Amino acid sequence: MLNKANIVALAEKILGLKKEKKAIILAHNYQRLEVQDIADYVGDSIELSRKAMNEQEAELIVFAAVDFMAESAAILNPSKKVLLPSLGARCPMAQMLTVDEIKRWKVLYPLLPVVLYVNTLASAKAYCDVCCTSANAVEVIESLDAETVLFGPDRNLAEYVEKKTGKKIIPIPERGFCPTHLLFQPEDVQLLKAKHPNAVALVHPECSLEMREIADFVGSTSQMCRYARESSARTFVVATEEGLLHRLRKDNPDKQFILAYEGAVCPNMKLTTLEKLYAALKEEKHVVTVPDAVARQGRKALDRMFEITA
Repeated sequence: MLNKANIVALAEKILGLKKEKKAIILAHNYQRLEVQDIADYVGDSIELSRKAMNEQEAELIVFAAVDFMAESAAILNPSKKVLLPSLGARCPMAQMLTVDEIKRWKVLYPLLPVVLYVNTLASAKAYCDVCCTSANAVEVIESLDAETVLFGPDRNLAEYVEKKTGKKIIPIPERGFCPTHLLFQPEDVQLLKAKHPNAVALVHPECSLEMREIADFVGSTSQMCRYARESSARTFVVATEEGLLHRLRKDNPDKQFILAYEGAVCPNMKLTTLEKLYAALKEEKHVVTVPDAVARQGRKALDRMFEITA
């Protein structure tokens, strides 16, 4: 593990390389705190990909996140080289939805639109009508001229959207989930709120129904950040991956943020280290490539989402 002096020295090397190579560093909200601190932008996956689209001078994108996020960046920025610092950084939930599974459900329900959470691989996105994020899923579903929708891969988000829209949402696969968000239990939140009676519970929609029912606010990471900033509350119990608390604390130094369960760590998000980031940038390795046909179809699904939520 790097000590503080080594972190500072390595960060300086990374920043020098970044300037030399006209690179931009994007870090997801769940990344290690030292990776977040060196990034040009910190946010959710689509926020970051859109940031990259607007950075006309950048020639190289280093995406500190997991596989599907780097793929989305590559799809949306075809003229730029996208690097994923750790090849092992894969999203378990994204792996749960295969192309064959989508095809199977489309045979069963050929007339229904297919909406996929951005937490899917590019190969899956190529077979959907439109993508969504946890922040805009309700808006995307409400925009469709259909009362029944195929939705994947997160069952909990599907249930949340169904309740919010009143439409029938068929989850594909039937039991897709985020392993980290399923770690949160209502009892943990109740115990913390007993210690902090005025605390506000912020819960991600990938959490279980029981967690969402005890929440004071349910929303994506970007929505949690906005809510915490605008709220008059001083203490928050947060039910999402622990990396978000670093951003929340930086943005709101006068407020207290408590993780609802201390073990809520995504090991895949934490695979990106400063050392790996430096190596990827120096050697320009682990280039993310998406086949042209897949990229074209995936781009259509992402662009349609942007049009709906403009």
